[in-house]
Amino acid sequence: MIFGGMNSSYSLFPPQVLNCTVFLLQRATGFTFLTTKVTRIPHVKCFINQNGQSVSNSKAAQNKIVKKVGKNEHHLWKKRDSAGSGKKALNLVKIISELPNEKEAVYGALNKWTAWETEFPLIAAAKALKILRTRGRWLRVIQVAKWMLSKGQGATMATYDTLLLAFDKDKRVDEAESLWNMIVHTHTRSISKQLCSRIVSLYDHHGMQDKIIEAFADMEELGVRPDEDTVRRIGRAFRKLGQEEKRKLFLKKYQCKWKYLHFNGERVRVRRYACNEDGSTE
Repeated sequence: MIFGGMNSSYSLFPPQVLNCTVFLLQRATGFTFLTTKVTRIPHVKCFINQNGQSVSNSKAAQNKIVKKVGKNEHHLWKKRDSAGSGKKALNLVKIISELPNEKEAVYGALNKWTAWETEFPLIAAAKALKILRTRGRWLRVIQVAKWMLSKGQGATMATYDTLLLAFDKDKRVDEAESLWNMIVHTHTRSISKQLCSRIVSLYDHHGMQDKIIEAFADMEELGVRPDEDTVRRIGRAFRKLGQEEKRKLFLKKYQCKWKYLHFNGERVRVRRYACNEDGSTE
């Protein structure tokens, strides 16, 4: 761009220009030419003053870049935040703790607790279940968990594990067995090792050795490898049932070859040897 005259200032560039470099060329004829080199950076204005110097809009240059934040979408019927779920859980625990041990009374209170909710308060119910478990209120744990499952909510491995533990503590083995069979036939691809260990420990607590072997058969079919504690329980069940050969094969396949001992204040890894009664090793 070429401009003549230097007695006044000119607004050279639009707001999209940030920086200007000005070169002055003198000719013998007395005319002055202005040649500008432009770097395009947004939101700054450049001017030429009377002395031929480039002046930028310093206020605009000092402004920080502000990132545009997308608008938050609000859904009236899909409230996903967990605000206030702790208070709701404590309120639920308080309500059902004061009720008699009757299914109708407890279920009625639970239905009333969710009557004005736009969606099922799953987070609050899960927290209430955890509080009841911590306090050892096993009957209430069973009632709340069954109510959640009847509503089609909370069908997770964590809920099943808590319910199996409550059945174990409340000595309701038949219901635990029914729940386990339902889990095996429904969740064929997602049964956790912890849940398998839970059902084996439940049968072991009640001396049901044959049920332990059946649960182990389910684990093999599902492709779940038992942990160390479950291996000991299953091996003990084979021995009590007089199936020593199967026990040896089972331990050879699943028992860890290494164990850890504490020696002179240090944790030492040593090879495990299973000794028979005649003194030989497996």
